[in-house]
Amino acid sequence: MDQNWKEMYRAAKAAQNPRQISPYVEAGSVAAAVLSESGRIYTGVCVDTSCTLRICAKRSAIFRMIEEGESQIRRVLALMPGGRLGPPCGACRELMVQLMPEAYRGIEILMDTTEGRQILALGEITPAWWI
Repeated sequence: MDQNWKEMYRAAKAAQNPRQISPYVEAGSVAAAVLSESGRIYTGVCVDTSCTLRICAKRSAIFRMIEEGESQIRRVLALMPGGRLGPPCGACRELMVQLMPEAYRGIEILMDTTEGRQILALGEITPAWWI
């Protein structure tokens, strides 16, 4: 794992703070770090509600990146409860594809597998797009 991945992991770990906001809203069980093309790391956490008004940590981090004027993603890391890394969900993948339709296949994702930590390209787990 190179230095960027280590910094992203530390940033996601610092952002992860599971908490109950109200009887209907909890946040922070999953945290994400996104490395932009400029080399800046953006973090986000999931916000889960008792209805469909929820947001994943990856999209939260991507929206923060967009708010700061950037739109190109190099790497994504999602820190799940218990410290494992996981893939982006379908909604997060769709956002990345729409954000970077010509280059999304090259976005790197750090995941935990049975062989240990592995870097996969978004194009490997999302080989075809619906449009």
